[in-house]
Amino acid sequence: MAGHCEREDAVSSLIRETEEEAGLILDREAIDLVHLVHSQDSPTASPRIQLFFRARSWSGVPQVREPDRCVEWRWFSPKDLPDNTVPYTRQAIDAILAGQPYSEMGWA
Repeated sequence: MAGHCEREDAVSSLIRETEEEAGLILDREAIDLVHLVHSQDSPTASPRIQLFFRARSWSGVPQVREPDRCVEWRWFSPKDLPDNTVPYTRQAIDAILAGQPYSEMGWA
């Protein structure tokens, strides 16, 4: 899930966005922060921080609730991601697999 916080803490934002975008209900107590990417797309772009959480459990079945942004939900092996995976997401997944809680992108 990706989204912007709306005057709320990050976990509340994750819970809200997950229900809005996929119809899944998350339990706050079953969510872990697993990675943070600090990035910028260009020297003139505003820096961004992407937080990556792991939900240990959820209820519901994934549904496409924003068809203008998402056409389907599918599961992939982390080592076999589609070519069009967002670069910072691919970087985060690789870092999570390597046990790294933090990475940077675009600061060279």
